[in-house]
Amino acid sequence: MTKITRFQDLNCWKEARLLVTKNYKISSQGAFKNDFGLSNQIRRATVSIMTNIAEGFSRFHRKDSVRFFDFAQSSAAEVQSLLYVAEDLEYITKAKAELLREDALRCQKMTLSLIKHFNKN
Repeated sequence: MTKITRFQDLNCWKEARLLVTKNYKISSQGAFKNDFGLSNQIRRATVSIMTNIAEGFSRFHRKDSVRFFDFAQSSAAEVQSLLYVAEDLEYITKAKAELLREDALRCQKMTLSLIKHFNKN
């Protein structure tokens, strides 16, 4: 297995990057774009996933890395929760919310796997 030397090569970071784009696009449409508070919060939480993965990977100490990866996986849970709000307010369809929650859950699971890997080594 090839050693990963850049955060850009982490699959969880790549998935988080895709999720950022999807959430920015969806929160820029219809009534969602007019709810500044919710659209801003979901954007910030989604960006937090990918930036905390990058920051964690760049830390010198394993414990610091794991702490930032934990922030990232927690932000993924926050995104999932915020998507329920968007769904309940009918800013997005239930089907779209479910797909985005699945994407956020995938990011969360991948980041948790990264935490396990760092804790094992």
